[in-house]
Amino acid sequence: MKIKLTKAGKRYNREWIFRNADLEFVSGTAYAVTGHNGSGKSTLLQSIGGMLQLSEGKISYMAETTITPEEAYLHTSFCAPYLDVIEEMTLLEFLRFHKQFKPLLKGTTEKEIVALLGLEAAAHKQVRYYSSGMKQRVKLGQAIFSDTAIVLLDEPCSNLDEKGIELYHSLIANYCTNRIVIICSNDPVEYSFCKEVIPVTQFRENIKRNQPK
Repeated sequence: MKIKLTKAGKRYNREWIFRNADLEFVSGTAYAVTGHNGSGKSTLLQSIGGMLQLSEGKISYMAETTITPEEAYLHTSFCAPYLDVIEEMTLLEFLRFHKQFKPLLKGTTEKEIVALLGLEAAAHKQVRYYSSGMKQRVKLGQAIFSDTAIVLLDEPCSNLDEKGIELYHSLIANYCTNRIVIICSNDPVEYSFCKEVIPVTQFRENIKRNQPK
């Protein structure tokens, strides 16, 4: 799988969030998109995943055949603290429901995922009763264990304690080596393993350089 952005830009009303972004992402590599709060990291990540339409430029998805931006979601899983899970479901119910839309990684079952997440004792409890850290484990699980070529993680260690962070690194190492992994963060703990770091501010500098004098 390969993702390529060419002269990509996104704006809301008259404000450009990023502009003239030329980027390429390939399978088997983990990338970090870094920058201070409000710098546009999440907007860039969502644009890469096809969740937001670019205001200018082009994004291409290439696997064995070309994938249209409208089809990108079929190949993408996403985890972010601002996304909700279905709290009325138990964890097992949620994973079984999610599987109807995106299959699980080959060779994994719902019960195995629950065990790997360290949530066996709460498997039959409604997610609404989970702590914030447990909910974050659920979000990571549904993203990482979906059979997708692209894994997008926005501040993946939000609400995780030390053991949760260790679990996160273990899941990345064991289940994401052959995928495109893009992590949005300003915390090195979350992206220390990434081979390439992309400061989103460079694309805000592009905005200043292209503004009329």
